[in-house]
Amino acid sequence: MDATTPHSPHPRRTPYAPPPPRPPHRRLLPPLGTLAAAAAAFAYVGAVDPNEPGHYPACPLLRYTGLYCPGCGGLRSAHAFAHGDLAAALGANAMAVAGYAAFAVFMMLWLVRAARGVPLRLDPSPPLLWLLGGVWAVFTVVRNLPFGSALAP
Repeated sequence: MDATTPHSPHPRRTPYAPPPPRPPHRRLLPPLGTLAAAAAAFAYVGAVDPNEPGHYPACPLLRYTGLYCPGCGGLRSAHAFAHGDLAAALGANAMAVAGYAAFAVFMMLWLVRAARGVPLRLDPSPPLLWLLGGVWAVFTVVRNLPFGSALAP
């Protein structure tokens, strides 16, 4: 039966074909948009000091339990980082600073691949994910112990 016969209300579906390549300026929009959003967030935190009370909500885990979550000190870290004070940023939340570096590497990779027209594919292995989760958990526990007070905000 032909796709245009009156007995067939819907044309036949063709096999999946990948979309045509986007022009270079269109390929760069997603990574540049993400970079602009991150820059705007850092600009806001750089302008509105988290060390002054009343600007940001308190961490609920710290407020109700007295324990530091892995993100505690992250805003103070971002504020110090935005002002170029790496030592204060590390002192507020070293894991956040490592995240800034990882984000920078990821953004460079994404921008270069988008400019070349190669799609970015993240496929981390399970051992890598377990390692990252383990580092995150150890950081969280150690910063709440007396000997890990250097990691506390």
